[in-house]
Amino acid sequence: MRRSEPLFVVHASSGVPIYRQLVDQVEALVAGGRLRPGDVVPSVRQVAAALGVNPMTVSKAWSRLEVDGVLTRDRGRGMVVAARRTAVSLADRRVEVQPLVDRAVTHALHLGLTPAQLVALVRESLEEHRSCMHRPS
Repeated sequence: MRRSEPLFVVHASSGVPIYRQLVDQVEALVAGGRLRPGDVVPSVRQVAAALGVNPMTVSKAWSRLEVDGVLTRDRGRGMVVAARRTAVSLADRRVEVQPLVDRAVTHALHLGLTPAQLVALVRESLEEHRSCMHRPS
């Protein structure tokens, strides 16, 4: 992972609490292999400063991830990705994403977008988030 790429992106107007966006992103980065067991995640202060959010918001996300067993506290290093219990398969990741895709497609069609327009929007979004597309080797 190149360090110049932003690791996290939040959208204050999405309707999803920022701490939840961070939790979801860390879980996705771990499931996708961009964050591996033993990797140090940025500190609460670093993430809060980079995103312009309250440090308590980031702290809440990190605490939730610790309770869920995704992150562990390592003295002297900070929060690190916990050892994986089991690998998350592509099929499992697809199952997790499918409801989101279904809702987005339904919403776009209700708004009168054509399939081609929707595909163009997805491509644009992927381009904006291209750093998420870099797969570990």
